Amino acid sequence: MTTQAPQATQSVTLPASLDEAVAALGAMPAAVPVAGGTDLMSAVNTGLLRPSGLVGLGRISELRGWHYQDGHALLGTGLTHARMGRPDFAALIPALAASARAAGPPQIRNAGTLGGNIATAAPTGDALPVLAALEAELVIAGPGGARREIPVSHLLAGREMLEPAELIGFVRVPLLHAPQVFLKATGRTGPGRATASVAIVLDPARRGVRCAVGAIAPMPLRPLEAERWIASLIDWDGERGLAPDALAAFGEYVAAACIPDEPPPADGGEAPPLPPAVLHLRRTVAALARRALGRALS
Repeated sequence: MTTQAPQATQSVTLPASLDEAVAALGAMPAAVPVAGGTDLMSAVNTGLLRPSGLVGLGRISELRGWHYQDGHALLGTGLTHARMGRPDFAALIPALAASARAAGPPQIRNAGTLGGNIATAAPTGDALPVLAALEAELVIAGPGGARREIPVSHLLAGREMLEPAELIGFVRVPLLHAPQVFLKATGRTGPGRATASVAIVLDPARRGVRCAVGAIAPMPLRPLEAERWIASLIDWDGERGLAPDALAAFGEYVAAACIPDEPPPADGGEAPPLPPAVLHLRRTVAALARRALGRALS
């Protein structure tokens, strides 16, 4: 596996179906599932992980595509970022395609998968705020052909976790046929890890705006009050435009909700100011939210 690892993996299983992969994990409880390996192999090479076995998911064709069901797309978790970035996928779920194109350099996009982004649950995962804004659900495969569904936000928040020998098989995403935007800021020019990211999804059928902010907390944050406030200002039956002042106010509302001021001291004095780095991050989130909503509405 790596020249740096003192112990090599004892076994590698390459199942051909999702149920076979679940059965392999049940037979080897200490084994680790691997698809693209962009995060897993980094952990192995740095000595953070020494798996006793691997269950490779690369041969499971059903996880590398998608199909439609009741107004939703069921996305296989083996979809790579490169595949999701293509025009045909972007026509279905524009924000998820945009996040896939921003996921990193070509070698990462060609190997990294949607399921790996979710299972790793790194705060900087570009797909996570998009899935939170879409209110996506995960289809979990378990032993004996069992299937159950949980909201992606529940898994990311730790409210519901995978049981032994369970795998994330599919991601159920609503097909809204409405504008969606994903924007992110990085610490350098070109592809890189996000310092902040924002996903905006318009839902004309419900006359709603859904917003999720990523990379600034352990999981994506939803500023629900800001969503409801801005949705009440939009003329859903007209041109859906907003004045620049309203867009700016929305950005500030989102940023303040996700990065609040310091609480006042117990003695009733003034609250301490936020550190400069935190203020800069708040301004970044405000700018991303303002621009993302403006692009969605235009």
